[in-house]
Amino acid sequence: MIMVGLSTVLTAQTQESKPALKKGLKVKGMPLPQQQRPLLHLLNLTDVQKEAFKKSTLDMHKKMQPLRNELGEAEARQKTLMTAAKPELKAIHKNIERIGELKVEIAKIAAAQRLEMRSLLTDEQRMKLDLFKGRDNNGRGRMAGRPGRQMR
Repeated sequence: MIMVGLSTVLTAQTQESKPALKKGLKVKGMPLPQQQRPLLHLLNLTDVQKEAFKKSTLDMHKKMQPLRNELGEAEARQKTLMTAAKPELKAIHKNIERIGELKVEIAKIAAAQRLEMRSLLTDEQRMKLDLFKGRDNNGRGRMAGRPGRQMR
């Protein structure tokens, strides 16, 4: 009985330890196809647009991957610098600046790609995209149902 109980618990823990593999979750930086379906369906993209979007997204990820890798290394280095026996403030500041530079470069690449994709849309598709981006998956505004301060 004990062995059966333990095997059940271990199996459950193994499945829970892989949350990114569960259906519908977002892996950092890579939206899963299920998350894109409502938007793609809403925009009624042509096959040419779909291919152009796919190519543009792939190109963006190729440009970003080395930057993301370097960012991860810089963030790990920051932990090392901060927890050193004798932290060097000058080195910490320099590393913080590098982290900021990498984040800015990543944001610039993402913005350029969004504008490139947006330029491929018709006026009607752009309007639908803008309306969709201001909503959550349930069709409500982004702030709907969000706890906040009471108005006085």
